[in-house]
Amino acid sequence: MFLGIEFVKIEEYSLIIRGFGEVFMKHLSFEGGIHPGDFKDIAKNHEIKEVLPGDIVLIPLSQHIGAPAIPLVEKGDEVLVGQLIAEAGGFVSANVHSSVSGKVKGIKSSFSTTGFQVQCIEIENNHLYEHVSFDSRLLENVEKEEILERIKNAGVVGMGGAGFPSHVKLAPKNPEAIDCLIVNAAECEPYITADYRCMLEASDEFLLGIEVVLKLFDKAVAYIGIEDNKMDCIALLQDKCKDKDNIKVIPLVTKYPQGGERQLIHAITGRKLNSSMLPNDVGCIVNNVESFIAIKKAVIDGIPAYQRILTLSGDCLQSPGNYLISVGMTHQELIDQTGGFVLTPSKIISGGPMMGFSIFHLDTPFTKTSSSIVCLHEDVVSMCESSVCINCGRCVSVCPSKLVPSRLAKAAENGDQQGFMDYHGLECIECGSCSYVCPAKKHLKQSISNAKKQIIAKNRGKK
Repeated sequence: MFLGIEFVKIEEYSLIIRGFGEVFMKHLSFEGGIHPGDFKDIAKNHEIKEVLPGDIVLIPLSQHIGAPAIPLVEKGDEVLVGQLIAEAGGFVSANVHSSVSGKVKGIKSSFSTTGFQVQCIEIENNHLYEHVSFDSRLLENVEKEEILERIKNAGVVGMGGAGFPSHVKLAPKNPEAIDCLIVNAAECEPYITADYRCMLEASDEFLLGIEVVLKLFDKAVAYIGIEDNKMDCIALLQDKCKDKDNIKVIPLVTKYPQGGERQLIHAITGRKLNSSMLPNDVGCIVNNVESFIAIKKAVIDGIPAYQRILTLSGDCLQSPGNYLISVGMTHQELIDQTGGFVLTPSKIISGGPMMGFSIFHLDTPFTKTSSSIVCLHEDVVSMCESSVCINCGRCVSVCPSKLVPSRLAKAAENGDQQGFMDYHGLECIECGSCSYVCPAKKHLKQSISNAKKQIIAKNRGKK
């Protein structure tokens, strides 16, 4: 008790502050991080609208971490919406399904959002959208093994960007040790509002997806972590979960990178991870909003992952908003069908501006992991000239991994891999907070990221 205020610990994840006749819940967070402008007002109030693909779709065989899928169709084959057209090419891989009905034109190479060439199945869309028969289930009638099988068959992957196959993630070696299902509903990147709209418009589907996953882990409680710039989502889900003992809604401080896997786990549970660990090593499984909706559709409705919701935002667009798109349609098609540009963009980003990729080719097809497109009239970053480090320490103060980014970048630029390792460079999560605050405008994150890739590739070659 202090000045009439009492602090009371609630389980492992929060505090209630009682005082002066009112009750407050402490919003959780992590050390470090930054507060960029969120620019979410551009798209957040636009309800989800469906946009259908054009005459041709290019469905990539690599939409996930791991081995590309192996084609099951040939030129001239007729396909239906939801039909399996490529099967997982290994243990860490995922099935791929058609998003349209029509005729296969062949296998074609296309650019991915990261600039690499990927193989795609090219399908001529007949615009009839005839689909395969979807086999629905009731939650109470599906057992653990069938849940995992239906997720695998549907080709569900982590739809927050990484694309790890969900049937692999949800089958850890120690399922009895999993006691926390962490739901990443932070959506901490600027501009992106797709998860926000999903929580408002498809909250029942979202919660049912969480219940599906909870059925896999007998001891688990789900913690939905939502930043406090989405108080309407917090209120809605708290009301819907008030009678659910195994689902808790946890308000989080609005701060980037609150949605980082390690930061989210630490904020909610106090448990710590490093680069050599997975969340299940500390009893956690982490998935994002869209992934849970895809899991619900796969297990309960029998619908494969061939569509997703993404945000189209920025200051260049006629109709920014949140759109349900089909895998295989291109960035150009979505922009054209929503009114095009009102200003010429200098930069187009796939994903958020902090961790996304600048793209140079709008004919790039969407995948299961496409979360947003941000179109900006001015490329502010390219207009900044970098200068020498002034040793101000700002990069250190914001680093969520408690590293010294300036030293890491210097080691990276000098090719000093041992020095990079001595400063624990592999622990960097590449969030870009250091680059954001650097008064010298040094490209710290890019230098560190390049060094990490080189070291990881070198170590992989030794195995």
